[in-house]
Amino acid sequence: MESVHQSVLVREVLEFLAPDGSDQLLIDATVGEGGHSACFLQRFPGIRVIGIDADQTMLERARQRLVEFEERVELVHEWFDAYFGTAPTAVHPNRILMDLGVSMYHFTKAGRGFSFREDEPLDMRLDADRPLGDRTETAADLVNTLRESDLADLIYQFGEERLSRRIAAAICRERGARPFRTAAQLADIIRGAVPSSYRHSRLHPATRTFQALRIAVNSELDRVQRAIPSALKMLAPAGRLGVISFHSLEDRIVKHSFRDAADTGGYRLLTKKPVTASDEEKAGNPASRSAKFRAIERVAS
Repeated sequence: MESVHQSVLVREVLEFLAPDGSDQLLIDATVGEGGHSACFLQRFPGIRVIGIDADQTMLERARQRLVEFEERVELVHEWFDAYFGTAPTAVHPNRILMDLGVSMYHFTKAGRGFSFREDEPLDMRLDADRPLGDRTETAADLVNTLRESDLADLIYQFGEERLSRRIAAAICRERGARPFRTAAQLADIIRGAVPSSYRHSRLHPATRTFQALRIAVNSELDRVQRAIPSALKMLAPAGRLGVISFHSLEDRIVKHSFRDAADTGGYRLLTKKPVTASDEEKAGNPASRSAKFRAIERVAS
């Protein structure tokens, strides 16, 4: 299988989360296409991996990529926060990795409207194989039904978009005549709503709005907030948890959660400041430019 996504900070993750013994367990809480897991399984012959993902398509891609290690791999279809909240009490991983980034596969191949560059259904669910419920669950639902003020607040809070009110107003005007169905339709309206100077900046003017909608649809920040304390409790003595985040909202949650855990005396920060990609990696893998990695260790007892 040809992988679409290129994992970030591989060298740094392997350094901080390298097993300190044989027959150890790594939980790859967001396994994606299995990039980080493959590196661990290749480098450390004694390690076992449980890979978690909410997207059944990604699990199948990971299964294909990790087929040569299948005796040491278990793949679980679940949101990572739900897994850590309900996993058997006998499971005590030695290492946990959470890569909070969305796979490049979703932006280029999934066909669910993650990218503002594609004319795809405006969905953005990472767990799209699961049936829709009664509540709002797709990006189209949000932009077509939220009150203008609520939509502006969502875009501002989750996208840190300073033109959120202007964008929300343009969206609400458009949906009155033509409900939103595709990502390209939404991107066009956003582009037309912002000043010309904004349209010619480094980021596409729809970038932050699309981020905000994706975060809201998948409850991403709430999941991180729930998952980290549960994951820390699961760790074996001397176990380590590492988290890769890609924007300030996620990193803030990780930073504060780790600091609170360290203040209890039961955990030790391994990274005082976030680890970032080298200039060489940034040049070869643009997705790594915004990546931040933090790690923490459970104090042995």
